[in-house]
Amino acid sequence: MRLLERFRGETPSQKKKKGSSNYAYAVTRVRVMKSKLLPKESYPRLLNMGIDEITRFIQESEYKNDVDELAMKYSGGDLAEHALNRNLALTFDKLGRISSGELNYLITAYLKRYEIWNVKTLLRGKLYNASVEEILEFLIATGQFTYSFLSELAAKATSQEIVESLRKTEYYPLLQGFDGTNLADIENALDKMYYSSLFEAIGKPKSKDRKLLTRFIKLEVDVKNLSNLFRLKKSRIEQSDEIMPLMIEGGLELNIEKLASLPYGEFVNELQKTHYWNSISGVADQDMDSLINLERRLTRKYLEYTTTFSHASPISIMPVMDYIIHKNNEVTNLRIIYRGKEAGLDESLIKDQLVVI
Repeated sequence: MRLLERFRGETPSQKKKKGSSNYAYAVTRVRVMKSKLLPKESYPRLLNMGIDEITRFIQESEYKNDVDELAMKYSGGDLAEHALNRNLALTFDKLGRISSGELNYLITAYLKRYEIWNVKTLLRGKLYNASVEEILEFLIATGQFTYSFLSELAAKATSQEIVESLRKTEYYPLLQGFDGTNLADIENALDKMYYSSLFEAIGKPKSKDRKLLTRFIKLEVDVKNLSNLFRLKKSRIEQSDEIMPLMIEGGLELNIEKLASLPYGEFVNELQKTHYWNSISGVADQDMDSLINLERRLTRKYLEYTTTFSHASPISIMPVMDYIIHKNNEVTNLRIIYRGKEAGLDESLIKDQLVVI
């Protein structure tokens, strides 16, 4: 079964044709939702707070119900982790409820990434003997994976039991190849499956908004490939036949085959010809410690582009994509702050990992 098929047997093209889209209504609702994201001025304040103060701060924001619901069961960083993931899951559920037709179809296709995130997290957790609670902290109940189902999977004794429990999902054919030693290969295959199916869902773009959405996804592929290329090159992995299987097809600008074959110095020189260079110049030729800064800059560029695309097509799926990306970034930032505080990291180290727009 393909990634975007429903269990009742609908194909992507069938689902695409069902009902009419409500772009104007959904975009209006989403703009209100985006206005409630934390302003960038909040982050310096948060960095100066302790964990309990941060929790009280977000209790006064859109996370109030999530913190209140879970405060009897969790505390500290654990409370934050569960509350943030719960809020993200409910946000995605809301996007599904306020959209219809083609818009709902495309949002659903895009959010499949969180199902794959859950599969990876479950397998990784079992592989490294994480506790059930530790695994649950990182799961996001969305799509076909309800919280109760995810809890059942997290409670399985082995990764193989998890794989067998996913027998009726579209991921099972890939997961069958998991043997406990090839998790990286399985994760890479899942990512490729996701993007292949997402491009299939979008189809051949003809309208302005679909062309922008295609460009948006292609940009995302470039950013992921570029981050992976830097990690591989800086780890002294420079053989094209080792790198290419880890790359995702369908990028916007990068010639992956050419870049994969170049030694590090020439690789960096070639990147100077791309529009990504302005974002990464100054850190691309530094040591491994600069990778975090490089990835932060790429993420920032990605966030800026989503807003640009949103403004270019204001009554389309792009404002929804813009909100999803910025909402996810907010949750990531808050998680970094919580965990950094809990680990006793210096404020400057935590700040360096945040992407604030």
